[in-house]
Amino acid sequence: MIELDGATGEGGGQILRSALTLAMITGQRFRIRNIRAGRAKPGLMRQHLVAVQAALRVCGGDATGAALGSQDLTFIPGPVAGGDYDFAIGTAGSCTLVLQTIVPALLMADKPSTVRLAGGTHNPMAPPVQFLQRAWCPRLAEMGAHVDIRLERFGFYPAGGGIVEARVEPCSALRPHTWLARGERRGAYAEAFVAGIPGRVALRELECVGKAMNWSEEQLLVRGLPGEQGPGNALMLTFEYEHATEVFTAFGEKSVSSEQVARQVVGRARQYLTSQAAFGEYLADQMMLPLALAGGGAFTMDEVSMHARTNAGVIETFLPVRFRFQRHEGVDRCVVEAR
Repeated sequence: MIELDGATGEGGGQILRSALTLAMITGQRFRIRNIRAGRAKPGLMRQHLVAVQAALRVCGGDATGAALGSQDLTFIPGPVAGGDYDFAIGTAGSCTLVLQTIVPALLMADKPSTVRLAGGTHNPMAPPVQFLQRAWCPRLAEMGAHVDIRLERFGFYPAGGGIVEARVEPCSALRPHTWLARGERRGAYAEAFVAGIPGRVALRELECVGKAMNWSEEQLLVRGLPGEQGPGNALMLTFEYEHATEVFTAFGEKSVSSEQVARQVVGRARQYLTSQAAFGEYLADQMMLPLALAGGGAFTMDEVSMHARTNAGVIETFLPVRFRFQRHEGVDRCVVEAR
């Protein structure tokens, strides 16, 4: 049994999620202690528990310690089975993080799968659904995996209530791939999503982005949503390049001005634009596991975070690969190779 310490490195939920994915795929059982020890509220929160429950459903496995607040979990996987799955997180806990836990395993299933999730689709500390649709799924497609994600209903923090569905086709083997340059820019735009709050909030956010990025009105888009899907506000910047797409998001909150929301997302985007890397920090994190499953590949990234280094350590525990982070011509690079 593989022994993992959830307090290692970044000490967050990614250690658990990566372990669940890799256990399902490799058939290796694991025990993790000190789950989310680096967080203010350690242990399994609702979205982490649903990720464990979803993994158990997908592989017919067994677990001990699968309860809210648990900091110690033993997971024994069974064979992955494709099919139709329906999971309700029951809060604004992230649907996308649960999806990213089980989708790589379902790629290895014997038949297509449909996964329907209810919960949070747009909340801080997790990628929004558009990130998966625009940035993650196209990169998986370049590796031979076909995943289609559809957003039926927005679910903002703290109410949740969103619905997202993913269709996953079996993939016999992921292909190694390399993304060292982003290529020419093909498009860039900002979207301000508002539900149950005044439209002037979206207009003010977009005005701030337009001035900061020197963008035209055609690049500034108000996305009004039905009031019952709120209250909620998300400001999203999308950059489309020849070899990569990046999505950066900031969320409106009480007592936080539109200008502050805009500054937050613009600052993150500028870091990426200045770096000349193919991937931003979060997409880099989420492409590490697919590349390891493929047995190799590389990408440039705008930041080598503790999150990435922690994820690399978990993946190396399950798979015969090695991650190398290096600085080359002023850009950070992640190289995945067999060992």
